[in-house]
Amino acid sequence: MQVSIGTSGAVVLPSNEPHVAEDMNLHTFCHCAPNLWYLMGVIISAGSALRWLRDTIAPEASYDSLTAEAEQVTPGSDGLLFLPYLSGERTPHNDSNARGVFAGLSLAHGRGHLTRAVVEGVCFAMRDSLELMRQQGVSPSEVRAIGGGARSRMWLQTLANVFGLPLATVQPAGGAALGAALLAAVGCGMFSSIQDAVQSCIKTGDVVEPEASLTAVYDELYDAYRQLYPALKSSFATLADINARQRQ
Repeated sequence: MQVSIGTSGAVVLPSNEPHVAEDMNLHTFCHCAPNLWYLMGVIISAGSALRWLRDTIAPEASYDSLTAEAEQVTPGSDGLLFLPYLSGERTPHNDSNARGVFAGLSLAHGRGHLTRAVVEGVCFAMRDSLELMRQQGVSPSEVRAIGGGARSRMWLQTLANVFGLPLATVQPAGGAALGAALLAAVGCGMFSSIQDAVQSCIKTGDVVEPEASLTAVYDELYDAYRQLYPALKSSFATLADINARQRQ
């Protein structure tokens, strides 16, 4: 499985057969390799959620300083949860009315709590895609991470703990651009196959192992996170309707 933590977030898993979800909460695409497909779940706001937080409350701060503050906060952000639906959401809800929410916010919470809650909320949203794939009967044993978030040890450790799976970085960190270049190289005959190109050019970097005690904590928090959207869905629709009428 591959996860991409960029402006948006994607969870991608190759499959030997197509899987079609009736409610279209997972996408199935033809793989570039012959006789393969891949499942993909997408969250609209991943790294952009953290950028929004920084730009809003700490425009002078670097991402490194924000995540350093967040690392001093107890996992679970002392009872603070975040829905990262700042631009609506695709997987698993397909709801353009959904919006971001901090749940459990109190006077005891500070900037580090908000930052940690945003990172954890994005990881919970990505786990939604993982759980949908498991329901389709496919499940990974390891995750490879790309994107800007993969450069942050905190993002990687949090995602490993939320998924309960080891997370490996990929070298070189070229993402989609590197993949496109390798496909072009295969087409030009520089490599005999896609597999040959990948084995020649792509290496696994550091592996981040999940921490069993924190995985158990995050399992409980994920269950609480999953309760938020159903409880707020009708409110999201009401607010969207009011906002639309005010703009007329």
